Amino acid sequence: MTVGAVPLPAAPSDEATPRWHDPKRHLWVLGTAMPLLPFVAMAAHARTGNGAWLWLGPIFILGVLPLVDWLGGDDGANPPEAVIRALEADPYYRWLAILFVPLQYAGFVAGFAYLAADTMSVAERTGLAVTLGFIGGLGINAAHELGHRRERLERWLSRVALAQTFYGHFQVEHNRGHHVRVATPEDPASARLGESLWAFLPRTVLGSLTSAWALEGERYARRGVHPFRMGNEIVIALLLSLTVWGALLWWLGAVVLPYLVVQAAVGIALLEAVNYLQHYGLLRQLVDTPEGPRRERVAPRHSWNSNRVATNVVLFHLQRHSDHHAHPSRHYQSLRDDTEAPVLPSGYAAMILLALVPPLWRRVMDPRVVAHYGGVLERANRGPRAGDRP
Repeated sequence: MTVGAVPLPAAPSDEATPRWHDPKRHLWVLGTAMPLLPFVAMAAHARTGNGAWLWLGPIFILGVLPLVDWLGGDDGANPPEAVIRALEADPYYRWLAILFVPLQYAGFVAGFAYLAADTMSVAERTGLAVTLGFIGGLGINAAHELGHRRERLERWLSRVALAQTFYGHFQVEHNRGHHVRVATPEDPASARLGESLWAFLPRTVLGSLTSAWALEGERYARRGVHPFRMGNEIVIALLLSLTVWGALLWWLGAVVLPYLVVQAAVGIALLEAVNYLQHYGLLRQLVDTPEGPRRERVAPRHSWNSNRVATNVVLFHLQRHSDHHAHPSRHYQSLRDDTEAPVLPSGYAAMILLALVPPLWRRVMDPRVVAHYGGVLERANRGPRAGDRP
């Protein structure tokens, strides 16, 4: 148990529940501190002249983090239901998530100012852009957490976090699309059994964008007006990204444009690689209802979980994905591990590395999907082709 953790009292209605301490309470600061990686990279490069430091983002997230996950083991801290209300009322957790965004932008702006220096080589600029892209990808994850909140400040910060990578439509598609269609062939963010990461990436990026536009179009069609107006969430997101990128181009010049594109592509790829892991091969079955066949309700068995401590902290408990789909408005610190959920063999960071090599990924994951469905392959999400769906 972490020293100094603040005890949370049991709810009055459940006096038998013991007082509970969040053992990761002080570790959550590390997740908020991730946007400081570009500052470490730039300081080390300025001091040593070694351009390898500018690649610190991928080195740390895909190299160091899997090792720390392996050494740290599983995260067994599960808050009792009786303390969740008190846990979510603690402002400490709220402000840690909020703080991520200004730190993200501090690193983003400082990084591009450093990158624009004439003394840097193309390889060094590319390395720093990739590092900034990894932080942008983590920023999309922070936006995911903030975008599920009801408070106006959090929802606006979610838009701002997404502006760095030009991925503002994610908030529309994720909340109103993915959470409805998850673990079905119709969901662009749910990977199919046998589908490689490299095939999934263009499908999910294009599919999510078109889905988000369709969702906003439907919203305005119900009002009987056209969707091209300032209230459109995607228009707002587009204008925010144009403002951020335009300001940097005006300040630093066209030299930064290709690196803005690089960092956005890296951030999007990181986010969608995580999407690839979360529902790979999992399918909500068709059930008969008086209105006709429909998909069963979302359950823990429709998301892959992972309970490694380091990645749990860095990703604000995103690895407890089953509970997130069961309770989308539940705050990150309150998400619980569900024993019904299928479990990945390692944390997200290590699994992304595995997914980069499709034959290795399929060798590890396909048998787990088949076992999850008791050997009945037809129950898995194998795509929209005839004969592949139940």
